[in-house]
Order: sequence, then structure tokens, then C-alpha cells
Amino acid sequence: MSSTTHPTAAGATSASSASSALTHTNQRVLITAAASGIGLATAQGFLAAGAKVFICDVNAEQLARTLQEQPLMAGMVCDVSDEAQVAGLFEVALQTLGGLDILVNNAGIAGPTALIEDISLQDWRQCLAVNLDAAFLCARQAARILRKQGSGSIVNMASTAGLYGFPRRAPYASAKWAIRGLTKTLAQELGPAGVRVNCICPGSVAGERIDRVIAAEAKKTGQSEDEVRTFLAQSASLKTFILAQDIADMIVFVTSEKGARISGQDLIVDGNTETL
Repeated sequence: MSSTTHPTAAGATSASSASSALTHTNQRVLITAAASGIGLATAQGFLAAGAKVFICDVNAEQLARTLQEQPLMAGMVCDVSDEAQVAGLFEVALQTLGGLDILVNNAGIAGPTALIEDISLQDWRQCLAVNLDAAFLCARQAARILRKQGSGSIVNMASTAGLYGFPRRAPYASAKWAIRGLTKTLAQELGPAGVRVNCICPGSVAGERIDRVIAAEAKKTGQSEDEVRTFLAQSASLKTFILAQDIADMIVFVTSEKGARISGQDLIVDGNTETL
């Protein structure tokens, strides 16, 4: 397992002013899969709020670029579905940050787009490993730390796919439903120690990941990519995709003092999905 680290510092000016109104001064934050997309937007939001941020990602090239562009972040390469690598991640992150206050379990993959009879066991297991096992492995590490210090917050990444059935996406939907159950249980286990646990349920988030999902769905169904994109946008009451920053803002809020009494919740940021 290779690693790359950079000095951390409190404060930054690169994230949105909306996030900077929520104070996380010197809070120590670990975010998985944060070299791009929602994870990166969340890391920038925490930096703007005064936190110290450590990120990881499985994509070494993208991580290196991000750390070069974001010198206030620290980070390392890690496959968070691997138990030994997660142990190494927490060892380095804790040493770099000087402790831990917030864990954001952001890692996830789309998994196969196929009917259940056409999904291999290998593809099923890979999807659950990254979307569910990784959250378990990281939460297990964090729980020991946060319970002992009597404070902290964990945020797990679910999806609107964890609220509805999702044809041709059975492994992904199953993992996201399970994340909600994991979140509720951890909130009950850790609540007496003053630790809060919530999950975020994003809808269709604009970016490269949804572009790949749309392309796979179009290929499988014979629709055009524009037709699939329009359907997804029209599935929400607001008739639009959401932004990575929308998710980041919710995470920064719910882990702040302004969200101090929020735990065990499915926080849905999706423009109100009406159907999938």
C-alpha cells in the first residue's frame, strides 16, 4: 500500500462560503474516496470550515493530482474494501491528524447494470465489498476511537437507490439499503457515548459517475443517453440533477454543532425523487 502525505492546516479559501459559515475549527476529518466528486467537494467544505482533512482514494494518479492542487489536505492511496489497507489508513490518518472527530464513508461503485440472472457472483460481491464492506471496516475502526473520546460523528453514503427498488442495479440497491440499516444500528450503539451516525441519500448527482451509469443503462435498454438522462432528471420534483456541493453542504451541516441533535437519520438530498 503506497501513501502520499502533505501538511495539514486549519482553514482554506477554496470551498464555498456557505460551508464556511459552519465552524469545524481544528476538527479532524477522514474522508474515503475523496480525490474527486462528492468526496473532494466535502473535503473542500470541511477545510473552509476550519477542519484538518485527510483523504484516501484507490486512484493513485487522481489522488496525486488532488493533493498537489489542494496542499492543505493530506492523503494516501487505499482500497477501503481491504481490511489490512483500512487498518493502515487509520494508522497514518490518526498520526497525521492527531486524532479523529469525523469519518465520512464516501467510497462506492455503481456495480453492474444487468438483470439479476445475468449478474455474476463476482460482480455482486465486488459491488457489496466497496459499497458496504468498506463502510463497515472504516466504521469499526472509527467507533473504537470515537466511543473512547465520547464524541464524534460518522456519515455513511447511501442513495435514493436505498429507498426504492432499482431494476438492473440489484447489487447497488441492496448495498445502499444495507447502509441505512448499518447507520441506524451504529447510531443506537454509539449514541450513549455521544457519537452521532447519519447517512446521506443522494439522488442523481451531476458528474462523470452518473454519465457512466447513463451510458450503461442506455446500452442495456436500447434508449439513447439523452432519453435516460431526461428520465432521471424528470424523476425528481425539482426536475434537475443535484450537485456534489449539495451533498457536501449537507455533510458539513450535519456534523457541525448546528446538527448536534441529528442522529440515525436518512438525509435525502435528491430534489424529491418521485419514481425510479
